[in-house]
Amino acid sequence: MRVLVLFDIGRPPAPSDSFSVSALRREENKQMEADVITSLRNLGHEVETLAVYDNVRDMFDRISSFAPDVVFNMCETFFLDRAHEPNIPGLLDLMKVRYTGAGPEALMLCRDKALAKKLLAFHRVRVASGVVSSRSRPLKKLRRFRVPAFVKPLGEEGSSGISLASFAKNESEAIERANFIHQRFECDALIEEYIEGRELTVGVLGNPRPLAFPPRETFFGRADDDESAPRFATQRAKWDDAYRRKWKIRNGDADPLPPGVPERLAKTARMAYRILKIRGVVRLDVRLTEEGEIVVIEVNPNPSLAKTDDFAMGAARAGLDYDLLIQRILDNALR
Repeated sequence: MRVLVLFDIGRPPAPSDSFSVSALRREENKQMEADVITSLRNLGHEVETLAVYDNVRDMFDRISSFAPDVVFNMCETFFLDRAHEPNIPGLLDLMKVRYTGAGPEALMLCRDKALAKKLLAFHRVRVASGVVSSRSRPLKKLRRFRVPAFVKPLGEEGSSGISLASFAKNESEAIERANFIHQRFECDALIEEYIEGRELTVGVLGNPRPLAFPPRETFFGRADDDESAPRFATQRAKWDDAYRRKWKIRNGDADPLPPGVPERLAKTARMAYRILKIRGVVRLDVRLTEEGEIVVIEVNPNPSLAKTDDFAMGAARAGLDYDLLIQRILDNALR
């Protein structure tokens, strides 16, 4: 099978760029892309790659000349702008090319976190309640909103814009953080109720019926001298290995869960998959409260597929080794 792998980079590619697997790992910090390309070749597919920055013509020409059976789409930005993420599958739809991952509709829905949660709440999926502070008309008061609050950019992913300052103990801190997001990220801010509890993720693979994987959990070490300090996944807590080691943060198979919770987690993940019109794969981030309530925090329609990340590790627990997982994702695209 001919597979064209699309991925984004933060600069115009040079003619001398090889984007070999080793270069992707060493020079471009593209572990996921390197893992996927290696797996596709292990599976015997004919693989070509295309690094995307800001040139639509390059994509059109390469797809036309290579005529792939499937495009393995891992683009999250175009010209460094995440707002264009839905446009990549939109172009592939117009070219009538099969591709992996979510379509433009799902990406647009999930990118607006507030809208996605309204849709989930309408279908009786418990979400963290929140309000949007618009960059054009920033909120000055929260009125009846319950604090503490959690403040984050409305349309960013990968915990971008989330730091320890995202936790706001009172109204003034929440407003101050929202204003910072308006200025720093030039976007709207989502102010949500802070949900205390265990942080879990559930991966779903369209098979074509959605298959929910066993849950994974983020385990937080001592946040600071205060053992009662809130624990949540900041950008550094997710991606900075030295920071994770210092604060004893790790991801692993979820600790034993109360009776019935695994089944409810799987049902919630499959519902989100359908409600938000996702296809291919999705990762649901939730909080499990002491009372056993499942609260959806994030829906990620194109999660990281790196071999050691939560989605692939959850798939392994479900009996899908990495190569088989990648092949299943291709098979779903062909359908």
